[in-house]
Amino acid sequence: MTDAMLKQIKQLPPLPETAIQIEAVYQNVNATFEDMVKILQKDPLLTADILKSANSPLYGFSREITSISQAVSLFGMGTIRGFALASIISKSFPLDLSPYGISPAQYSNKAKLQNALVTGWYVRKNPKILGVLSAAAFLVDIGKVLIAQVLKEERHIDAFAQALKAGGNISETEQTFVGATTAQTSAQIFDHWRFEEEMILSIRHCEAPLGAPDGVRLAAQSLQIVRTAVTFEGTLIPQSVDAAKALVHQYALDIVSFEGALANLQA
Repeated sequence: MTDAMLKQIKQLPPLPETAIQIEAVYQNVNATFEDMVKILQKDPLLTADILKSANSPLYGFSREITSISQAVSLFGMGTIRGFALASIISKSFPLDLSPYGISPAQYSNKAKLQNALVTGWYVRKNPKILGVLSAAAFLVDIGKVLIAQVLKEERHIDAFAQALKAGGNISETEQTFVGATTAQTSAQIFDHWRFEEEMILSIRHCEAPLGAPDGVRLAAQSLQIVRTAVTFEGTLIPQSVDAAKALVHQYALDIVSFEGALANLQA
């Protein structure tokens, strides 16, 4: 990672107090749903954002979710934590992704689809790992925002964009220009903010999950799969879905649940 990237990360402002409190509750093994609800209810704007996310057609609920306590009960603390952190952190950055040729809306769509896919895949199979994956699926690409800022400051936007247009691999192009990929940068950001180690390691190893420590390998593999399924532009297309399914088979994961989650999204 270049000095310019490290400098950007070190200069990040601290997380808002609400995010710190949410993390404290999530990481407290004795915390209850009510503890999470109390924190969220103190911030009406955040509560509105969470309810908007929870009522997205992506999650397939037939009835409107009208209260934050209902949302926490239905989704669990891990997923609601993901909704909350995605809302808080996205507002902490200027989302200028012009070097990548994508809009803030496309970036947001990718994050939402990744979260919805991993939620549908694991919500009934492994709620514990979903606590890590929900936030990670929302936030794994936040590193692109800092990379774009460094490219802008160093006046490399045109050269970077041309490299991508010429068919360059995104991760390899990022390595060339800033010495780190999106996932590596995102992991460094969350390490700076002192998020829990499982989430940091899952993100750090999601591009090469076979090298992940045993305790986070499944999360890293799952994160790689949902990032593969959802395209760079925030869509699901046959080629990306087939590539994701191939990884599910390669890692001997639950293909039936994965295909069920995909079918719900595509419907």
